Amino acid sequence: MPEGDTIFRTARTLHRALAGRSVTRFESAYPHVTRVDHDHPLAGRIVESVTSRGKHVLMAFSGDLILHTHMRMNGSWHIYRLGERWQRPRDHMRVLVATADYVAVGFDVPVAELLTARELARHSDFQRIGPDLAESSFDRDEAARRIRARGADPIHEVLLDQKVMSGIGNVLKSEVLFVSRVNPFDAANALDDDALKRVIDAALKLMKLNTADSRSSAVSGRRTTGSLDPSKKLWVYGRGGQPCRRCGETIQGKKTGSDARLTYWCPRCQSSPNSPPQRTRRTQRNQTELESL
Repeated sequence: MPEGDTIFRTARTLHRALAGRSVTRFESAYPHVTRVDHDHPLAGRIVESVTSRGKHVLMAFSGDLILHTHMRMNGSWHIYRLGERWQRPRDHMRVLVATADYVAVGFDVPVAELLTARELARHSDFQRIGPDLAESSFDRDEAARRIRARGADPIHEVLLDQKVMSGIGNVLKSEVLFVSRVNPFDAANALDDDALKRVIDAALKLMKLNTADSRSSAVSGRRTTGSLDPSKKLWVYGRGGQPCRRCGETIQGKKTGSDARLTYWCPRCQSSPNSPPQRTRRTQRNQTELESL
């Protein structure tokens, strides 16, 4: 699933390509979207802005109409110059916005709807969403309050809840907790003020690192270590059974939560009485083989 940093960069790229330009063509595979377009045509409107809010992309058009999309697990936006060959099959197109110079195509986007500003303000997804880590107005105190309010829930689950803080996905979850030296299985209300501050600081730091305009093109994809070496982009995620980059201890991996998502941590750097027992070398080897499938 695309995480908040990916969605932020997507919205920024779409904004740079489309903002200020007139829509020449609009298409969608969704009848509920095409019905709105039939009554309030997008062709001829100006793209005013494209922004992100958590994991949502909002494309605003002149005349009070907003295209709201959410990527879920497999959706993505692509930008092409007019006439350029698409990298995905046309039958994967779910929404298309074209100008005189560019075509923006939403492939396999499961959520797409056209809303007025008033409808957006009343939208349940946005009424519940937590402080956005990619926004300069991020409210640290409110984020801390929402984390504490989750009580005994393990912090690895709390960080994935977009109603607590928006923008963190499964990769950043493990990386944030490693950087802040907090064990994934500690209860949210068991974190002292210093640990809670470290978690929020790490989340902001890693989000900023991966949304900065100055991010080097020498390293593609998400990075959390600051290294330009493509093989050393992440601290723990996807590295079960491998040595910790800080202390050399074996990185652990465990399926957690109702969705059985993998959580990774270093049992030495993130030690806690709540840690699951360390695995034997054989179990670690089996886990590594499982992740490579």
